[in-house]
Amino acid sequence: MKSSFYVYGILLPPGPQNLSLQGLDKEAVNIKIVDGFEVLYSIAKQERYLASRRNLITHEKVLELLMEAGYRNVLPMQFGLVVSDWEKLSQQLTQPFGTAMKEIFAKLENNREVGIKVYWEPDTEIQKLFAENQELKTQRDSLVGQNLSMDQVVQIGQAIEEEMNSRKQGIIQIFQTTLNQMAIEVVENELQTEKMIYNAAYLIPWEKEAEFAEKVEAIDGQLEGKFTIRYNSFTAPFNFAQIEQKD
Repeated sequence: MKSSFYVYGILLPPGPQNLSLQGLDKEAVNIKIVDGFEVLYSIAKQERYLASRRNLITHEKVLELLMEAGYRNVLPMQFGLVVSDWEKLSQQLTQPFGTAMKEIFAKLENNREVGIKVYWEPDTEIQKLFAENQELKTQRDSLVGQNLSMDQVVQIGQAIEEEMNSRKQGIIQIFQTTLNQMAIEVVENELQTEKMIYNAAYLIPWEKEAEFAEKVEAIDGQLEGKFTIRYNSFTAPFNFAQIEQKD
């Protein structure tokens, strides 16, 4: 039976020698040269891989261990890339996008991705809003127990939503004002949960990470720990390795 290959990422030569990494299905991770690029892969035991927590972590861990070993400039592939043969990878990726890939490698050289996710408790924030905005609280309280028209429901709902969005934007602006100036590039991603209010990735020089982390801690202190801040200081640069396909 012909083997298929699961692809984790791509490097420029010279890449790692004598790899000792374990990938999906506990298969050994190897290197294949395709069109002058070094492709990081393992033998695929499945046609498709479920995006389970275990599989996603394994995929990311292979890339992170590679970076920890000193091979920092890696173009990570999105989870789930299985190729049936190397000719197809060449035809669909390395040949048509070779130039674009080299441009991405140049951008990533000596730079790293770090990530910020910020969470709040919506119910708690609404109570804080009413405590600070007596006019809005009085307006809401005056409607309690009444048979409200749809227009009244919409009106008070919109007023609360606008104030909550204003509070949210004020917090986001603190992060943007403090951190964006340190970044070569910033990507603001979609929010993943109702409690998440900010989700951003920053491309920064490797040597600036400690300073960046200090600024994140300073923001946490400024906000008096009222919000949950998750800072990922070490990850493959998924957000900054996007290949734009032209029509």
